[in-house]
This record gives sequence, C-alpha cells and structure tokens, in this order.
Amino acid sequence: MKTQSSATAPISIAVSTSSPAHGLGTLQAALGVVAFSLTFPATAWGLEGFGPWSLVSVRSVLAALIAGGCLLALRVPVPARRHWAGLAVVAAGVVVGFPLLTTLALQTSTTSHAAVVVGLLPLTTALLSALRVGTRPSRTFWTAALAGAAAVVAFTVQQSGGALTTADLYLFGALLVCAAGYTEGGRLARVMPGWQVIGWALVLCLPIGVPAAALAVAYEPVQLTAHSVAGLLWVAAGSQFLGLVVWYRGMAAIGIPKASQLQLAQPLLTLVWSVLLLGEHLTPAAPLTAAAVLVCIAVTQRARG
Repeated sequence: MKTQSSATAPISIAVSTSSPAHGLGTLQAALGVVAFSLTFPATAWGLEGFGPWSLVSVRSVLAALIAGGCLLALRVPVPARRHWAGLAVVAAGVVVGFPLLTTLALQTSTTSHAAVVVGLLPLTTALLSALRVGTRPSRTFWTAALAGAAAVVAFTVQQSGGALTTADLYLFGALLVCAAGYTEGGRLARVMPGWQVIGWALVLCLPIGVPAAALAVAYEPVQLTAHSVAGLLWVAAGSQFLGLVVWYRGMAAIGIPKASQLQLAQPLLTLVWSVLLLGEHLTPAAPLTAAAVLVCIAVTQRARG
C-alpha cells in the first residue's frame, strides 16, 4: 500500500490557524473528545456485567480485531522498525494503562470524581509534549491552560466532596501513562496516519490480550445485560479505536498542545452523560464551570503554540 508517503504531506508543514486544514483538524480532535467523554459512563455500564480485568482485556481484544481487520483489508505495510518503540509507548499508555487504571478506579469512584484525571490530562499532555517533541507554547497559552485546568479540578473535586480516596492513586497513574501515550501517538501521527498509529498499537497488544481475556473471563463472573454489552462495545469500538483515530489525526493537524486543550471540555461532557445515562446529579456550578472552560479553550486555540 502506498499511502504512507502521501499521508504525511498535509501535516509536514505548519498549518495556519485560519486554514481549512486547521479547522478540519480541530473538528477531528473535538470528535475524539466527544468519544472519550462517553468512556467513563460506558465503563460504568460495562462493570455492571463484567469484572474490571475481563472488561479491559476483552475491550482490548475486540478493538484490536477491528483495527487489525482494517489494516489487513487495506493492506497497510508494517511500520518501520524505528517506530515500534513509540508504538509500544502508545500501547502501554492508551491501550492498557489508562483503561485498566480508570476501570479499577471506577469500581469505588463515581464518574464525576474520576473526571478529575481528565481535567488534568490536557496540561500534563502539553508538559510532556514540550519535553518530548520540543514544542514551546506561549505564556498566554500556558496561562489559559492552567486556568482551565484549575477550573476543571476545582469543579470535579467539589463534586466529589473534596475527599481523596484510594481510587485517586489509580487515577493519577492513569493520567501520567495516558499523557505519555497521547504525546507519543501525536508524534507518530506526523509520519503515519493517526488511525494506523492506534491500529498497530492495538495489534501489538493482541498476543497478550487474548490469553489475558480468556483468563479473566474464566475467573471473573460475567453477566450479559443490555448495559454491560453496550458499555463494552462502546469502550472497544468508540473509545479505544474510532475516537483515537480522529483524535490522533486532529493532533497531527493542529499540534499536540492545542489539541490537548480541547480536552478541558471532556470532564463536563462526561458529567452530562453521567446525568443522562447513569442518573447522577449536577450542582448549579456546572454551567458556570462550562462557560469558564470554553473561554479558556478559545484562548488556547488562538494563542501561539
């Protein structure tokens, strides 16, 4: 397949913030955020019928089969050897680490409390991007990013009553490994299509995922319900594959720091889904926080990054 070289052309040059390519990249990153915002509610649904280890391993296998089928059908060539280390980081952070740690946290934590990790994720991703890729966002960018992160953290901590639980260890660990996976995936998306980045990362985990899924299902009770099956299917196809496809394409088009700041809206979207799907209740602070976050997003998108 000869798509590798042509796919790199649109993202090998700086893209103006007013160009159609930048607008499309922003839309793709935003669609990824919407897909990710459903992850916690879908995971909560999945935990109604699956244990944490079986849910994570089965979702990984299903997502890998979808990705592998696409790679095989399109006859995508195997990535060069120099890219496999980066793909392993993506696999460890996005395919295994973040899903496992957040699923373990959601056993004892509400989705609103778990959303604190997503509130801190954009800032952590931008920091790792500055170290790994060499990006140097402006002071305005950093000020708006810190303000947005502070608003989200204050809101989500207030929602949980301000108490830290053992689940927070899982959440902060998930924050670090996911930021590393996003940063490395965004870097790789500059040299190969974003869907291939997550596709190969998923396939890389398949030899471990299949025996892990078989073992987990054998030892954890499984109860197939409408909620558990729907939750599993979404975290496998939506969060683990399709969402990451558009997310990495968006990051490649508009840059890792700016794409990461769109995720400031993710905890608030998650809270909306939690009300609609899980019956959780929001405080009056929700619309005020949403407005503050949207202002911060607008500033980061205009700031030089």
